Amino acid sequence: MQTQEKLAIEKLPQTEKRYYTPEEYLALEETAIDKSEYHDGEIVTMPGGTTNHNKLALNFCRKFPLTVNGQDYEIFINDVRLWIPQTRRYVYPDIMVIQGEPIYQENNPTVVINPLMIIEVLSNSTKDYDRGGKFLAYRSIPEFKEYILIDQYSYHIEQFAKISNGKWVLTEYDLEESILTLESVEFQIPLRDIYERINFEVTDEEGNEPTT
Repeated sequence: MQTQEKLAIEKLPQTEKRYYTPEEYLALEETAIDKSEYHDGEIVTMPGGTTNHNKLALNFCRKFPLTVNGQDYEIFINDVRLWIPQTRRYVYPDIMVIQGEPIYQENNPTVVINPLMIIEVLSNSTKDYDRGGKFLAYRSIPEFKEYILIDQYSYHIEQFAKISNGKWVLTEYDLEESILTLESVEFQIPLRDIYERINFEVTDEEGNEPTT
């Protein structure tokens, strides 16, 4: 979003909050310096990322295979938007895995709608949002079957997998020698590979928590 537009939004009194159409949001994002999410009419600026946040996402993407048992997958990191029609949200997941070909919203190559798996790297400022309102919105996507949350401050991963009866099952991993076994894709990855070159002493924090 352009700086002048952001300042105008910030200065509006609470009773004068402006609401945007999806088309207005997408137009603003085309020229924006910083990324923002769209929450059913509201534009929410995203917090910046730490070096650990960036490394964890890259480590996972580098290890993930693009073909498993003859099935092709696409993997997108950070800059590709996801449209969630049921909650009218545009968001930027840290990582999205799509089985087969991506389906674009109205042929817009910057927006997909069919992730099989989503991976988020948690921070102190966003962990409640990622576990709560954001996960709830993700679960409305028919193709979505697995959600991976990676803690950037210690060896800890939360894996939510959708099983045959529609329930979501949580598995947690918290040891360096643990192996994350995906449910939606036949693939395993050791935590030590995900956390390769991560310095837990880094304390630079991300920005304010997004609204749910």
